[in-house]
Amino acid sequence: MRTAFLVKYGEIAIKGKNRNMFINQLRDRIQWKLNKIGDFTVSKDQGRLFVECQSENIDSEQIIGAIQKVFGILYVGEVKVYDKGDYAELAGHIKEYVRHNFERKDFTFKIEVKRADKSFPYNSMEIASKLGAELLAEFPELKVDVHQPQEKIYVELRANTYIYSKMSEGLGGLPIGCSGKATLMLSGGIDSPVAAYMIAKRGVELNAVYFHSPPYTSERAKDKVVELARIFSDYTGRLKLYVVPFTDIQLDIYEKCPHEELTIIMRRIMMIITEKIAEQTGSIAIVTGESIGQVASQTIQSLNATNAAVKLPVFRPLVAFDKSDIIKIAEKIGTFETSILPYEDCCTIFVAKHPVTKPILEKIEQSEKNLDGMEEKIAKAIAEAEVISIYPKSEAEK
Repeated sequence: MRTAFLVKYGEIAIKGKNRNMFINQLRDRIQWKLNKIGDFTVSKDQGRLFVECQSENIDSEQIIGAIQKVFGILYVGEVKVYDKGDYAELAGHIKEYVRHNFERKDFTFKIEVKRADKSFPYNSMEIASKLGAELLAEFPELKVDVHQPQEKIYVELRANTYIYSKMSEGLGGLPIGCSGKATLMLSGGIDSPVAAYMIAKRGVELNAVYFHSPPYTSERAKDKVVELARIFSDYTGRLKLYVVPFTDIQLDIYEKCPHEELTIIMRRIMMIITEKIAEQTGSIAIVTGESIGQVASQTIQSLNATNAAVKLPVFRPLVAFDKSDIIKIAEKIGTFETSILPYEDCCTIFVAKHPVTKPILEKIEQSEKNLDGMEEKIAKAIAEAEVISIYPKSEAEK
């Protein structure tokens, strides 16, 4: 008998002819995640992935916790692996499992059997019934309850025999890298790190752009954004963060454009810069943390005006989320406490007292004609951008 970890995936299983590509991507992501912990092998077997550790001393909770942060997984749990044998050996295995894995023997239970190995005698229902009788005879205080059991014991008959009872819920979604690459507009607020998590859950690989306006935004504000990227990279994987100097452009907008239009014009220029960085890095979409109606720059009319500045599609994973929903996810992924640190980003300075909420695109474009030499300023900002390689916190600590 040895210990392994069973990984069950959901949506991937219905991908038809492309299923193997998705499974291989998931296997590689799990392998990459576990390489930071120890020496593991990840193998495929008929709708399942099995993870085995090559070391003797293993921390099951650490391994399960690491695997849980990989998108594409429904459930993961520790399993006991036994060599394939006949029914008598199987009965002995399940008794041994209950003896060593349940301190008390007075619970109600149900056995569920998956007979992937069709050469094994009896069908799944017959095996479950016979094994239940074996346990009742061995442990008289046990009781069968097929409707609401306190414990479920699972038996999978494959090239080996797998027995388990506890499974931890995964994140679902699709493995990173199977849905292309996008560039995230990252601020120091609550929303954009959550947007990174949500879009990565659909298999999208990310890099990120942050707009920095010294001396109006401090180094602490930049450090905060770098820390946020490190936190959510535990889910998204490594990424590049482009820190774009934005002071000259922002001052130019402030001096030459109507103040009620400052935010919209600033967002449009940010979009243009992000699109250019996206194209340079192989991204095929832009991602933002915007939600309809949350602030003046996020009305439908405002979003339409900013979209018009670029050709790449703009994805907004939080577009219909309430703020309370966003905060719950931020707390779950560990970004919330960092996001609320009181260091301002460039979106919170030079804010108009009465910003336009229903901008007219033609009027905005007319105002932008006052920005002489903006193309050169944009090119200069991109050329002077600082590029920071972001690694997951768990990887940096290793």
